[in-house]
Amino acid sequence: MRDFLLEDSIDLERCQIESIGTPKIPSPLNLSTAMDDGIANYTSDEQRFVFNPTLESFRVHCSANSEPPSFEAAGPRAKIYFDPSKLRVAIVTCGGLCPGMNNVIRGLVMGLWYRYEVRRIFGVQYGFQGFIPRYRQPLIELAPNIVNKIHNEGGTVLGSSRGHQEPEEIVDALDRSDIQLLFTIGGDGTLRGSKAIHQEITRRGLKIAVIGVPKTIDNDIPYVEKTFGFDTAVSLAVDSIRAAHVEAKGAPNGIGLVRVMGRHSGYIAAQAALASREANLVLIPEQLFDLEGRCGIFRYLEKRIEEKGHAVVVVAEGAGQEHFPPAEQTDASGNAKLNDIGLLLAKRIREHFKAIDVPINLKYIDPSYIIRAAPAIASDSIFCASLATAAVHAGMAGKTGMVVGLWGGRFVHIPLELVTSGRKQINLDGTLWLGVVESTGQPYLLSDNHRKEPV
Repeated sequence: MRDFLLEDSIDLERCQIESIGTPKIPSPLNLSTAMDDGIANYTSDEQRFVFNPTLESFRVHCSANSEPPSFEAAGPRAKIYFDPSKLRVAIVTCGGLCPGMNNVIRGLVMGLWYRYEVRRIFGVQYGFQGFIPRYRQPLIELAPNIVNKIHNEGGTVLGSSRGHQEPEEIVDALDRSDIQLLFTIGGDGTLRGSKAIHQEITRRGLKIAVIGVPKTIDNDIPYVEKTFGFDTAVSLAVDSIRAAHVEAKGAPNGIGLVRVMGRHSGYIAAQAALASREANLVLIPEQLFDLEGRCGIFRYLEKRIEEKGHAVVVVAEGAGQEHFPPAEQTDASGNAKLNDIGLLLAKRIREHFKAIDVPINLKYIDPSYIIRAAPAIASDSIFCASLATAAVHAGMAGKTGMVVGLWGGRFVHIPLELVTSGRKQINLDGTLWLGVVESTGQPYLLSDNHRKEPV
């Protein structure tokens, strides 16, 4: 049983990676093509990892005498497409801040410079805005001495922005600047923009490769096992949950309420609760919950306070939006503006316990922007470096219209078409959510209409 909701009906054709041409230049990496010689090997395009490794899927494809869908393995190729001495590369970071963005920038620059001897690397300032002439943002020349220490800092040295920019204008800018390889670092909105840029490049017949590095602390990009920044977000969210637990236990009838990020997917809330083992109620966007009534959270909190004298509640920012009027506004990325479920819960919990004449001490913690601006922890730093290295190898080989990502514990190439096809969400029937419920002790169902339709 998968721990996330995802379309299973993809075929091998949808997993194929595009290339802007046949790579003919011998790689300068001087790796090996022989096994057991003590030298790392090149990766072949024929090396692939199956999308669904279950025995059930294997039997289905054996019965149908068909090849299962699979992803192309990431890694250095023996032949590259671009001449490093003539190549001009651009790197852009878009969307909200996320731990590890500087790590990826550094990894891209170091890999291009030292492994492939590319000397013309440019940073685009403030996201896709940096391509548009009216914003008057010059390109920044990047080199090892510029990026050497940036991985110790949060945020992105290139700056970022949200919002749509016309792909025609972006491709005009790429063409004017003679950029042949573009790396985009960002989440779902950035990847949709990257797809539109790639489509416009293809329509014009230009030889410009587009490689994405998926970024979101929400970990909700489909067909990507884990995005960078997520490990750091979980680690820092655990600190907030522990603080809430201390506050809750330190006062009579104490309730600690922590709101973490997660617009459509509750991965941070779920994993932080599992890591801390101190949350007693976790609310996520994938599951509807009632405040009052037979299945409502108030009844559960009453019992918890009565029996244990304290409670810790963790809520993802996108949870409980059904308790507000329908959103009528959108942000610069086109997402519906969320109402603050944390403030609503704090208000309603206080009102409820006052109405039943039970005094409580509620402390509300929202670490969201502290988490976004933090530098990457060790595991994320390693992960970012690996993603950047894989992206460099893919770009130099002339791959395009793709992202590098983790699938089944392996780094692979995934088409932009797939990663922009939906959103990854927690499967309420899976083992991840089972673990959360077992850890918190909360009821399986928090509403008579407990399950939302997948986003």
